[in-house]
Order: sequence, then C-alpha cells, then structure tokens
Amino acid sequence: MKESIFHRLYDEYHQDVFQFLIYLVKNRTVAEDLSHEVYVRVLKAYDRFEGRSSEKTWLFSIAKNVAIDYFRKAKVRDRHSFDAFDWEQEQLVSPSKSPEQFVEHNEEMNRLLTVLEYCTGDQKMVIVMRYFQELSIAETAEILGWTEGKVKTTQHRAIKSLREKLSEQEANSL
Repeated sequence: MKESIFHRLYDEYHQDVFQFLIYLVKNRTVAEDLSHEVYVRVLKAYDRFEGRSSEKTWLFSIAKNVAIDYFRKAKVRDRHSFDAFDWEQEQLVSPSKSPEQFVEHNEEMNRLLTVLEYCTGDQKMVIVMRYFQELSIAETAEILGWTEGKVKTTQHRAIKSLREKLSEQEANSL
C-alpha cells in the first residue's frame, strides 16, 4: 500500500520537485541527490501526513527543507565552523556557475537567473515557487508556513530587487 502511494507521488510530482531543486542549487547531480532525499523523507513520513495540505504542497515543503539543509551543510563545510544560517537574510549562492549547463535558456532568462542570486533566500524561494513552479500565493504560503501577506510582500520586494539589478546590469553593459 505504502509503496503504491510512494510510486504515485513520485510519478506525479518528481519532475516538478526536481525542477524546483535545480533552480535553487543549479547543479543537476546535486538536484538529483536532493530529489532522492525528498522521496526518502516522503517514504519515512507519509504515515504522519494528515492531509491538511495537498500532497503537492507537502512535497514542496519537504523539498524546501531538503534545500535549506543542503545550503546549511555547504555553508558549514565552506567555513569549517558552525555559523547560524539566517534563512531570511542570507543569499542562497549555489556552488555551480550557471544553469545553462543543463537547461537551455534564452538570454533574458540567463540574466534573470544571474541576478536572482543577489536576492535573499526568502525572495529567491518565493520567485522560484511563484514564477518557475507556477504555484499560487496560497500554495507558496502553505509550503513556507507563512501568511499570504508575507508571500506577497516578499514577492514584491524580490521583484523590485530583480528590476534594480537588471537595470544596473543593463547600464553597465552600455
């Protein structure tokens, strides 16, 4: 029974979860590993899933936590000491250079992905969920454990920041 539920969830949502993780870590191999970790956690935790959210938002919540754990571990490894990772303030800078190694994007998308690195972790997560994964404000709020107002505010600030960075980038290229 549990295995058939697992396979259904995997078949239905694996691609979305994988793409979500790729946008965050920008490394296909790492995203694959993290995706597997998501499903290991799903298998262990499905008995405790109470159905208060959709399975999709539950999966994305797990994927978000797996990504946060990955960035925390990477930060600790990089500094060889423990520093608290402030998810709301820190930038999520992935260890790989660019997403074009595994996904072909047009020039505009590459510029957007480049400046997205300058956003805070919260802003980056909201932009990826809302625009790349096309989740609603309600779904995004549920995954992040926020109010819809906080999602809207974070999204607004992220868009403002992205516009400023894109304008700066454009001015510097003239």
